[in-house]
Amino acid sequence: MNRRHLLQLLIAGIALPWPLYASAKERITNIRAWHDEEKMRLVLDLSGPLPYRTFELDSPKRLILDLDNALFNASLDDVQLDGSVITSIRTGIQAQGTRMVLNLAGTVEATSFILPPGDGRGHRLVVDLIAKSAMPPLNAPPAQVKDVRQRDIVVVIDAGHGGKDPGAVGAKGEKEKVVALAIARQLAQKINNQKGFKAQLVRNTDMFIPLRKRVEIARKHNADTFISIHADAAPRKSASGASVFALSENGATSTTASWMARRENSADLIGARDVLSLKDKDPVLAGVILDMSLTSTIATSLDIGKTILGSLGKISGIHQKRVEQAGFAV
Repeated sequence: MNRRHLLQLLIAGIALPWPLYASAKERITNIRAWHDEEKMRLVLDLSGPLPYRTFELDSPKRLILDLDNALFNASLDDVQLDGSVITSIRTGIQAQGTRMVLNLAGTVEATSFILPPGDGRGHRLVVDLIAKSAMPPLNAPPAQVKDVRQRDIVVVIDAGHGGKDPGAVGAKGEKEKVVALAIARQLAQKINNQKGFKAQLVRNTDMFIPLRKRVEIARKHNADTFISIHADAAPRKSASGASVFALSENGATSTTASWMARRENSADLIGARDVLSLKDKDPVLAGVILDMSLTSTIATSLDIGKTILGSLGKISGIHQKRVEQAGFAV
């Protein structure tokens, strides 16, 4: 092979990624970031779902994100990295799409996942980086363990409705607010009989409490778990049995769940005021805080819900055999 043919092949090889990159189907439209001393979260706003891969390289420490079939249309100018585990970010073109290189200040534990559209946002790629603490030297003295008494697990129980909001009314005039409070009191008693657990009632009398105020009460008690008790009506008279619901970021998992969410949340119109607001926060920070909080809360709620549903099935009929999800306020 002469040098001319070799040069032609090299030029063809260099030019190969460009037509593939130019025809990329998806776009990376924006990058948001939030961090503290130990953790960094990057959120990449995407025009649609896309396959991606991550891997780490040493000397120096880097995290590589390969985003297939994606064109990088975002700006890195507003991404604040000072004091974070990422020292710099650069992007490059490859045959499959875009490569992002995150230069790291040290060793990190990296996790990533795609979030589906929700809350007015499209698809998002979330990358969490947690700085790993340096290992102590082999001859270092053992760390002193403080004698810290573990606190009880706090379960806040919310008896639905109350006061001027009766909730559902049965055929014989039974009011949901009365039934829910009776169940909540019995549940609190059983929880308090368990060592290591402490139950707190949102309301212990027939009084109206706005939905957001109920959340405020739970936070005041440093709740580990929040359980809301209801004795709902249903769109079908033949419906019976117990159901377990958890929060949903992207809407209800069934028509019934959607109907119940609209019905329960409408109670807030009776007299609630917003006590938890991110309106005064930076939009990027507020968005990341909500993403982190919702992702963790929903996953934990679904796990607990499955356990509760399994226990209910042993003592009562079950209306739905899975944990339903809907956009409840509490």
